[in-house]
Amino acid sequence: MTNAPRTLLINPTITSRRSAKFPLSLLHLSAALDRTGSSQIIDGNVDRNFVDDSVRAMEQTSFDAVGISVMGGPQLAPAIAVSTAIRQRFPAVPIVWGGYFPTLNTDATLAAPYVDYAVRGQAEETLPELVAALGGETDSKLAVIGGLSWKRDGVIVHNPNRRFTLGDTGLVLPYDKLGDPRRYLAPSYLGRRTAAHQAAKGCRFRCTFCGVAAMFGGTTVLPAAERLERDLSYLKHELGADSVLYFDNNFFDREQDMVPLLEVMARFEMPWWCFARSDALLNLSESSWKLIRKSRLRMAYIGAESPNGQMLKEIRKGTRPDQTIEAVKLCRRHGVIPELSFMVAPPENTEEETEHTFEFIRTLKRINPQTEVVIYVYTPLPENSRHEQDRAKRPAKPLFDLNGEPVVFPTTPEEWAQPRWVDYTCHADAPWLDDRLRQRIHDFVTVLRCRFPTVQDLRSPTWAKRSLSAMAGWRYRYGKYDRPWELELANRLVRLHVPQVSGL
Repeated sequence: MTNAPRTLLINPTITSRRSAKFPLSLLHLSAALDRTGSSQIIDGNVDRNFVDDSVRAMEQTSFDAVGISVMGGPQLAPAIAVSTAIRQRFPAVPIVWGGYFPTLNTDATLAAPYVDYAVRGQAEETLPELVAALGGETDSKLAVIGGLSWKRDGVIVHNPNRRFTLGDTGLVLPYDKLGDPRRYLAPSYLGRRTAAHQAAKGCRFRCTFCGVAAMFGGTTVLPAAERLERDLSYLKHELGADSVLYFDNNFFDREQDMVPLLEVMARFEMPWWCFARSDALLNLSESSWKLIRKSRLRMAYIGAESPNGQMLKEIRKGTRPDQTIEAVKLCRRHGVIPELSFMVAPPENTEEETEHTFEFIRTLKRINPQTEVVIYVYTPLPENSRHEQDRAKRPAKPLFDLNGEPVVFPTTPEEWAQPRWVDYTCHADAPWLDDRLRQRIHDFVTVLRCRFPTVQDLRSPTWAKRSLSAMAGWRYRYGKYDRPWELELANRLVRLHVPQVSGL
């Protein structure tokens, strides 16, 4: 490779154009790659012809490597499609997969004939080093690249993990590579032109169902206040954004580290949404809450997960049910809507825990009717997907399906792309659920979201949401969730917004 290396970065389709957010991971990668070479971004969330356009881009420009970001779940099939098309047309160009899927399922990733390299964890340093090494590729060069997995003579090699860092704080994200970045600003509950942003990276907690724990190994790194101020200034004054979705894996960490960032956000006063933890919110001082109110926090997504304290310990959540209750009260006092996620149907005591969770949700709605609720099925990570430190400390319990047989996880991307495994990845279904409980969960969710339509729904007419709420009122009041046929019928016309499907 005599000239500066050129890399094509691809974000396969995962959501609708209306819900498209900035491809933040590729923007960071592009900024890192451009220090020693050049890069181009193709975003399948806004370019529905991204497979053909990726091939066309490679016909027009000679790229030294292709980097594809893969979350897993619904993004997996498009990732396979674009990788297959590129491999058929340009068999000699190396294809690199990075992101959550290759980090959690590295061997399955490299079992595919169209993937040459897998980057585990953070890629801002690993990918540029790999692209540079490809110029005169030797095994010795590849072997010293941290966070890289590759194939040597058909055998998969896993290099040591790379230490997690925030990266170069001086990097300016190349939004101009997305065409007109303003097309990523969309109306939401927060404002007319909502932008997506990530300030901090990682999470210092190790929940057993969460890919973030495996991705970052219990580490959180926050940005400098100056960097956040620069980023918000660009979003607000250059692009015209009026609100922000913070996709930090856990926005509220230690208070002393958060205060400088909250002071910046308080100056911009852009309504915002973020991920949070109940214990962290409860530990904030009144002075920090004053900054939060001034910065205009509107909604906090809190992982409540379960009303069972013992289960919260087993899944290593690190919070308690009483903290969830107190956080809901606290949010009400400060004008913040708590958006709580729950994990129902665990492998043990499946039905009992599910019904217990339903009752806990009703309790929380009585305490704070504005509380939003998102319900998932508890699907723990496969043992080989967990971070190596967690595996060494605490082996996972074996998982069994309805027939008492051990759950066997997929070993190729194609298998993971099958509907039942996409549902598992998205916490929508599990091998130990029977049809009766699956229907029970569906019916409860239908009644709940009709009775309490989310404030995030900007599309459904107000009269329609009020009518659905009234229709669902008697069912919710008396706990009559079974077969809510009239709500299903009405919802076909209204089509209420579903946050876990559509995004904010």
